[in-house]
Formats: sequence, C-alpha cells, structure tokens
Amino acid sequence: MQIRFEKYQAAGNDFIIIDNRKSVFPKDTSHIEKLCDRKFGIGSDGLILIENSDKEEFEMIFYNPDGSQSLCGNGCRAAIRFAESLKITFEKTSFNAFDGSHQAIIKGKTINLQMANVQNGRQIEGARLPDGQGIFLDTGSPHVVLFVDNVQQVDVVTEGRKWRNSGLFGSSGANINFVEILDNAHLFVRTYERGVENETLSCGTGVTAAALAAFTKGCSSLLNIKTKGGQLAVSFEPTKDGYKNVWLEGPAEHVFSGKIHLSDH
Repeated sequence: MQIRFEKYQAAGNDFIIIDNRKSVFPKDTSHIEKLCDRKFGIGSDGLILIENSDKEEFEMIFYNPDGSQSLCGNGCRAAIRFAESLKITFEKTSFNAFDGSHQAIIKGKTINLQMANVQNGRQIEGARLPDGQGIFLDTGSPHVVLFVDNVQQVDVVTEGRKWRNSGLFGSSGANINFVEILDNAHLFVRTYERGVENETLSCGTGVTAAALAAFTKGCSSLLNIKTKGGQLAVSFEPTKDGYKNVWLEGPAEHVFSGKIHLSDH
C-alpha cells in the first residue's frame, strides 16, 4: 500500500501528517514506529492523522513515535496548517484532539491555539514528586517543570531520561522540562519528551506547563518562550483552582510532501 504524507514543523517539532478522512491509514503501531524512525522511515517527532468529525471541523489523532497517544500542542498547530491547505478550516477553527475540543485562530505565519483549562494539583495515577524538586502540571500531557540557572549547560538527554525513568510518575511517565527564567516575561525551555525518548527542539504542552509553573515564581501571565526550535508565546488567566483561557502561539509550516510504501509486515 502506498500512502501520501506531508511533513510539517512547528518551532522545530516535526510531524508526519496524513489525510485520513477516507480511513486509508492502517493504525498499526509497527507502521507508526517505522514511519517516525529517522534512519529507516521518514523521521519525525510524531505522526498525525486528520479525520472527519461529527461535531468539529476535523479530528486530529496524534501518535508519539512509539505509538502511544497524547495531546501535542505543536502538533495541533501543524495539523491546523495542514487543514487550512485542505480548505477544511480557515481563519478560525474548532477541532477535536486527544483531550477534547480546541479552538484556534490563524494569524498569518503563526497559529494561536486554545489549550484546555489546567487544574492546580492535578496528578496522574501513581505520580509523586519530591517536595521542592519541581512542579507537576497536566497540560493535555503530563509535565514536570524543573527550574535551572543555565539551561544551555543542562545535559537534557541524560538528566531527562533519569527523571523519566525514575518511577516517580507512574506507569505512564511524564515529560521533563528544564526551565530558565530569563526575566519576568521571558523563559528558555528545553524538553525531554516521553514517547520520543529524547530532547525535542520544542514542545507545545511543555512550554505551556513551564509558563504556568513560572507564574508561581512571580512571572507574568503573558510569557515569550525561547526554545531550540524557535519562539513561542503562552498567555493565560489564573483562577482560584488553576488556569483558564490558556493560549499557545507560534509558527507552523509545510516542509515537504511525499509518498511511502507500507508493507503488510
């Protein structure tokens, strides 16, 4: 079977995206793993399927390179850009993702994505974090935020993998973010992503978690965030129980198109 795909990137987070409105893609973990492999496949930080939705303009189904599923903030923005090219969405859109319905606004080269409200103290089953050693937040995917003095000097792969495999975050694990507060309105964030099991150039749900955590350190509710893959911005409104009107803004663009043969195994 031959499958047509598109390659998109959003602040250095790269994705394979497939128009699956006719259910052409076999949702098999082995196919996902192979396509995302940077040596034997196309190579990406995840695979996205665009499908029909009864209630929204489209459904976005996201897979990590290991076949697991979660919300991906940068992936959502890449999916919106692809949906725009398919003429199924325009300046404003609503779509369904892993954690429910989302709204978004296309602003030229950038896309503003509304994230789900975030509750204070929300935990994943079996997760525990030693006192004073970070902040845990669920922004559609589970994230640990660790504040550091110089994020450039952090060995993100070694330290991130150590935290990821520490057993502190239950069977599902968590993404690990290393965050440097540059000033009241600017952060520098590097992320070790579960499912990818490596550092990625940026992570949308990760920078969102970093921004919310930085607010508890006295930072603004509108933050510009530097990542290795580019600039992102997060804004939100704090509430008694957490955060609402959480928006993630950043670029998303098409890289190339192609076709690949999927074997029957």
